Amino acid sequence: MLIGVTRETKPGETRVAATPATVKQLTGLGYEVVIEAGAGAGSCLTEKAYVQAGAVIGTMEEAWSADVVFRVNAPELPDVERLKEGAKLVAPLAPAARGDLLMALAARKIDAFAMDAVPRISRAQPLDILSSQANIAGYRAVIEAAHHFGRFLAGQVTAAGKVPPAKVLVAGAGVAGLAAIAAASSLGAIVRATDPRPEVADQVKSLGGEYLPVDVDVEQSTDGYAKATSEAYDKRATEIYSEQAAEVDIIVTTALIPGRPAPRLITAADVASMKPGSLIVDMAAAQGGNVEGSVKDEVITTDNGVTIIGYTDLPARLPAQSSQLYGANLVNLMKLLTPAKDGQVTLDLEDAVQRGLTVVHQGDVLWPPPPVQVSASPAVAAPVQTPQKKAERKLSPTAKLALTGTGSLALFVLNASAPSEITQHFTVLMLAVVVGFYVIGHVHHALHTPLMSVTNAISGIVVVGALLQLTVTDNVVQVLAGVATLLTSINIFGGFSVTRRMLAMFRKA
Repeated sequence: MLIGVTRETKPGETRVAATPATVKQLTGLGYEVVIEAGAGAGSCLTEKAYVQAGAVIGTMEEAWSADVVFRVNAPELPDVERLKEGAKLVAPLAPAARGDLLMALAARKIDAFAMDAVPRISRAQPLDILSSQANIAGYRAVIEAAHHFGRFLAGQVTAAGKVPPAKVLVAGAGVAGLAAIAAASSLGAIVRATDPRPEVADQVKSLGGEYLPVDVDVEQSTDGYAKATSEAYDKRATEIYSEQAAEVDIIVTTALIPGRPAPRLITAADVASMKPGSLIVDMAAAQGGNVEGSVKDEVITTDNGVTIIGYTDLPARLPAQSSQLYGANLVNLMKLLTPAKDGQVTLDLEDAVQRGLTVVHQGDVLWPPPPVQVSASPAVAAPVQTPQKKAERKLSPTAKLALTGTGSLALFVLNASAPSEITQHFTVLMLAVVVGFYVIGHVHHALHTPLMSVTNAISGIVVVGALLQLTVTDNVVQVLAGVATLLTSINIFGGFSVTRRMLAMFRKA
């Protein structure tokens, strides 16, 4: 089958749906690729590079008439007529808002795959263009803010005086928000963030930000997308935004709800309370804006000197990176649709991922898809009933008392007949068991790896004790000391090995 990559005609669009790197992957799946002349110019991708990767440079008609057509933006209604009947279209289609486009595609029996309708499940993440492009948009939003701000974001102490760091508020800690937090923090700003989901607090903190909680119960998402917040949440959040607006220098808003206008977060009164020279980047300007007074695709300055940026083309302002990530998302889709790597699309509507993004198929509109339940909160696992627990429940109180008494008596007889040194060591052992159970046994599983540092230290003490016992003339003691030395040495070196691997994950190349 032939994949056609068309040139984008939307004003200001610099991205392209395939790069030379992704063309190689597509040809490796058995497809032929035709690139419309000039399609990669906005991303500084030359036609020579495409040809070397295995593509053919063709005309607009050749690209649109391919078996599979790749687009960065949804086609306009007149463009649908350029698609050959029965072709496959891969593009963001906004199916919830563009019913007219879906009907036009169905009339030509086009199989349409909406890349902005990928289910929010782990297996579908490699296809998720919303995440890959939002990541770039969040980063670029901070770059735009730094460009217009006119001051350092990081604090500095110079011979001419001290420069305080800028204070940045990020509204929404989704993919775009987290990217904005990371970028602002890396530039040295003091970063704060809000989000209806309290579980993102750790993510915000890990990127150098401070999470501002809204202490109100919020309904959890069941599909991975943002939900409308409650009246109580909105009231408290409004208070936080008003407090922060008067204090911070930069605000970046990222709040979006699929299929609905963007929620209003920053009011005109909040803007009026901001210091002259402050600025706001409204990343939701395309859907009505999170900021009162923001204008789509424009930069305005209020009467009190606050700049409001309403750019809607933030990913297109980093075209090379955006095109590469978008193209990779499309390659991952084609890998899913081409299991035999024979250049033929094999659609499986029983697969939740493929069904979720297939909005038109063989003349039928399949939107909306069946719901895919995704909860941000971990499911509470049912307690596992082990045979031991069942046996314990069968023991009567009398039997338990008898067992306790027997154990205590045996322990008393052992201590009474044993040498005093054994009694002391046994007492230390019992205390260590109790302390270990209540201290180490109750550590959360996420902290088990840091806990290895503690166990390494304990093992080091054991090794020292075992080495000292090797000089004893008793053969039994020497054997036990040798075994203890071997086992604790394995624990120590194994712990350091795992720790080094983990630290390597956080080192910059």
